[in-house]
Amino acid sequence: MGKDKITVVGAGNVGATTAYIAATRRLGEIVLLDIVKGLPDGKALDMAEASPIYLSQQDIVGTMDWSATAGSDVVIITSGVPRKPGMSRDDLLATNARIVRDVSQRVAEYSPNAFVIVVCNPLDAMVHVAAKVTGFPTHRVMGMAGALDSARFSYFLAAELGVSVEDVTCVLMGGHGDDMVPLPRFTSVSGIPITQLLKSDRIDALIDRARKGGIEIVNLLGYSAYYAPAAGAVKMAEAILRDTKNIICCCAYCDRQYDAGGYFVGVPAVLGKAGVERIIELNLNDSEKKQFSVSLGHVKELVTQVDRLL
Repeated sequence: MGKDKITVVGAGNVGATTAYIAATRRLGEIVLLDIVKGLPDGKALDMAEASPIYLSQQDIVGTMDWSATAGSDVVIITSGVPRKPGMSRDDLLATNARIVRDVSQRVAEYSPNAFVIVVCNPLDAMVHVAAKVTGFPTHRVMGMAGALDSARFSYFLAAELGVSVEDVTCVLMGGHGDDMVPLPRFTSVSGIPITQLLKSDRIDALIDRARKGGIEIVNLLGYSAYYAPAAGAVKMAEAILRDTKNIICCCAYCDRQYDAGGYFVGVPAVLGKAGVERIIELNLNDSEKKQFSVSLGHVKELVTQVDRLL
């Protein structure tokens, strides 16, 4: 049985970091693809040369040639225009929709059996584009958003409480953006609900920071975050390739679940060898349902806009 094959599309900050983290996890053969001459080749060579030091995966190639990606088990799409200060995720819609459309056509051509993980923004709408263009079953197309958002919220909680991030379990839902829905009732530290550990005003402040976590980094760096998004994408890929059955908050297709009506949106899901194997349906209270409905409404608006562009 051969090694698993992972293609990362886009050798910028997110893509290159994704490839490198995947290499350190020894997930299999890695192909880093970009349209900029020399960029994927140079970064892949640099990573491969680090393998004797960190004993990481050394089968890494950089290329501009889609044929090198043929037969990939997982394709992670990071290509797209990153956010800059003053921009919302929605501002990227038209440009990134065209990029994801073109990439998805190539993915379907060269890796028709692949699982697709989308990372570029606006996330939920871009997952819709990838699913529509590839024509893949919805359980094989998903987006990395909740893994990042929950990681941010978990980090903020751990720092606030002075505990290890390993002990924090966080659940978020909804679209990737300012109207994401962190769920304090389902968030805990070693099984202890955070509502027992923090006052509501502090929880609200940390939720607000999590929602604005992306723009906080954009304002500091001048461009989008990449370490945490890359780590989230690799976590999802590893769950699929190693069939770990991890419950990961991610952008997944929901029809009857949460009365979503056939949209890709952030929910807790079981990831394994069949991709999105099951959506975890939580018993939301009225306030949580309302917040999720508002967030889903925004996702629907973006999908309507992007469908006009395709």
